[in-house]
Amino acid sequence: MRNLHLVTASVIALTAAAPAFAQDTAPAAPAAEVITDDGEIVVTATGRTQAAQDVPIAVSVVGGEQLENSGISDIRGLRQITPSLQVTTGQSSATGVVLRIRGIGTAGDNPGFEPAVGVFIDGVFRARAGVALADLPPIDRVEVLRGPQGTLFGRNTSAGALSITTQGPSSQFGGYVEGSYGNLDEIEVKAGITGPISEQLSVRADGGYHKRDGYITDPNTGRQFNNIDRWFARGQAKYETADVTFRLIGEYAETDESCCGALNTGSGFELLPSGRDTTTTGGVLGFVTSNLIEALSANPLVGGATGRDGIVRPFNREARLMATSPNRDLTERVKEWGISGQLDWQLGDVALTSITAYRDWKATRSQDIDFSGLDRAYRDNYRTGIRDFTQEIRFKGSAFGGALDWLVGGFYLNEELTLTDTVRYGTQADQFVDGVVNQLTRSAALPSGGQLFGTLPGVPLMGQVFLASNPQLAAAAAAGGPTVLATFLQPIPRTPNGAGQIADNYTVDTEAFAIFTHNIINISDNVSLTLGVRWNRETKDIAANLNASVPACTFWQSPTTALYRQALNSAGLFSLAHLYTCNPTINSEFNGNYAGKRTEDEFTGTAKLAFKVNDDVLLYGGYDRGYKSGGYNLDRGSFDSVLLGGNGAQISDLEFSNELVDAFEVGVKTNFTRKFQFNASGFYTEIKGYQNLQFEGSRFVTRNFAKVISKGIELESVFRPASDLTVMLNYTLLDTEVRDPLAGSDNGRPLTNSPRNVITGAVTWTPQISDNVGALFHVDWRTNSDANTINNPIARPYTTNDGYSIVNARIGLNFGAEQQFGIEAYVENLFDTYYNITSFPVPEQGASFAVYPSPPRFYGVKARVRF
Repeated sequence: MRNLHLVTASVIALTAAAPAFAQDTAPAAPAAEVITDDGEIVVTATGRTQAAQDVPIAVSVVGGEQLENSGISDIRGLRQITPSLQVTTGQSSATGVVLRIRGIGTAGDNPGFEPAVGVFIDGVFRARAGVALADLPPIDRVEVLRGPQGTLFGRNTSAGALSITTQGPSSQFGGYVEGSYGNLDEIEVKAGITGPISEQLSVRADGGYHKRDGYITDPNTGRQFNNIDRWFARGQAKYETADVTFRLIGEYAETDESCCGALNTGSGFELLPSGRDTTTTGGVLGFVTSNLIEALSANPLVGGATGRDGIVRPFNREARLMATSPNRDLTERVKEWGISGQLDWQLGDVALTSITAYRDWKATRSQDIDFSGLDRAYRDNYRTGIRDFTQEIRFKGSAFGGALDWLVGGFYLNEELTLTDTVRYGTQADQFVDGVVNQLTRSAALPSGGQLFGTLPGVPLMGQVFLASNPQLAAAAAAGGPTVLATFLQPIPRTPNGAGQIADNYTVDTEAFAIFTHNIINISDNVSLTLGVRWNRETKDIAANLNASVPACTFWQSPTTALYRQALNSAGLFSLAHLYTCNPTINSEFNGNYAGKRTEDEFTGTAKLAFKVNDDVLLYGGYDRGYKSGGYNLDRGSFDSVLLGGNGAQISDLEFSNELVDAFEVGVKTNFTRKFQFNASGFYTEIKGYQNLQFEGSRFVTRNFAKVISKGIELESVFRPASDLTVMLNYTLLDTEVRDPLAGSDNGRPLTNSPRNVITGAVTWTPQISDNVGALFHVDWRTNSDANTINNPIARPYTTNDGYSIVNARIGLNFGAEQQFGIEAYVENLFDTYYNITSFPVPEQGASFAVYPSPPRFYGVKARVRF
């Protein structure tokens, strides 16, 4: 990514804060960067020197100094200082991380999803956003590119890109050691060393360890969730001559954490404070839920009759209490390693760049997936693995006396994605179902209600009730013989602990090729035209081996139960009974081997016109065509049962289509003085086939929305009233809308987590108190207007975020002629503001919703030494 890095590095002049309080080590010199006499940063962007404000790219660049001052340690922190970027973590920090730019992102805890916002670290594509979530080594800069990318990056993205450049080896010996301690017993230690081996060869090594206690508490056991426990090690070598530079990076990282806790709001049960609510909602079955909510509310297991909290009530989100089953874990272990090499070779007038990388990432998770203290269902060692080999090659040069700056390149990706799912029923699965059925069937004619499994003493079986109340049915059952009659008179087969998925194994092999070109035609000294095109070809092969065992599933599939199923259906109970006793996620009807393949060919590109009004003002506008491939939803819940009127399991049920993006943008960049810079852009984006994971009664499935619109305005400004004082102020006005009649409650609504107004700002003051003492005063903030974390009218009182602000601050001192020593105090979320990160409907709990809570206030002290 050398060429693109040269372009976007220039925009540091727009958004970088004042020099860091005590930077870890001297960063590797940015390639081809030049500082003019008046302090303006210029770069060799596309074969010629350009000032930062001459580059017509919608991008925010955060320098290493600003990252240091802000205390950002992973990509989630970037949302605090870049208004068009939103980062959320849902069910998993490994596979449930979502990056959004201008409201567009791919949401859902499903590894089959590829990100709409790509993450590149040192030019290497990270296959999923969560793969890049580990603590970062020292950073040189982070570039947030807005809009579709494809003619400069190796891997195409439909919404934008996050490009992170780490500090490389230095030809001068140096190093650092830093440590911090904070509340919740947080400990973080990082260290690194760099220096030359010879005149051409230099090396670098970095490592770190980070731990912190959790901030979500289980009232049943006292366990803490959402902790941090991770470490990394990274080594680099750089060989450099006049014409050749080669950088080799190897790294390894592990996490072992309890993540991610969600708070069950119990919202469905609170719909009935003083009587029945006849609201029709998208609850367990997608139809009227009032009776079901009452049944769940009266279920003794939900109320905690077993001596522990089933659902914590009344709901108090600031308390961050999450009831779980004591015998179930909420763990997440990740191991990853990778190696990459970047070659930059000047071949006369042509520059060659080659980036080769291999990455191996594995995650193992265990979850209490009923989101309650009852032992209804869980996941046991759910495993995901991604292995990626990528090769990118680019040639760049100029022609016609500088009238054309050209770039051509190619990209290859070979990915193997593996997933083993293990959703299983717990020890109280049958009691839970009987409690729900019992409450649903109580009436004046049947005051005791009925049950299916026979776990409630003194309560008749539903089959017995049917025979006693329907002589014709009793006669038909008797005529069917003893086996048919037994289906009515005996409980349905009990569910042993651990019944469910023995192992659902999926493998998706992806092979992607691309050829791209990005060319700047310099029409005159003041006018340039950028034209780029990309051809994509992508093939995905899926193989699935699904194996589940649930006695109730086998029972319902038997021909001898046909009459019993008809009786339940006539009473309006079979759909519920089947889904509760044989959920689609563990339905053995879908057992078997499946295979599928999809191949896509797509052209994308860019066209932009830039006009330099004068030395201080640049106008630009253009069009981008974006694309993100389709794929497969790796969850048998997407199948439909024959017993419920479906056509059974088909591999096409798992398939979803690609996204195509048409994006238009106009902008202005101004730089009237080094003390004030201001940029503005307006954008309109239309996405066809927007990929969305949505809840449908008892399962989550992937759908393609017909159309999604994202439009708005972005403003960015930097004030430098003094050399040691920098003020940043940014604003985004965003309007998103789903347009799809089949989208249900989503249709016509904005996308989730896309607030209409976002303001970010930062003030950094680094006064020099004396020759050997300097200071740091830094504060940054992000203000969001109201936003939904799920598009469901019933959910709004519990899941909508009112407008809120998050404020972080740091103060510190550094000592020594070269600022070798430093100490600082920090606080994140200064005012302990609560907000919902995201939310979802809880399966099998009517209209109840769960929320992922924001972190509380964190504070501590940090000390560092550099040499």
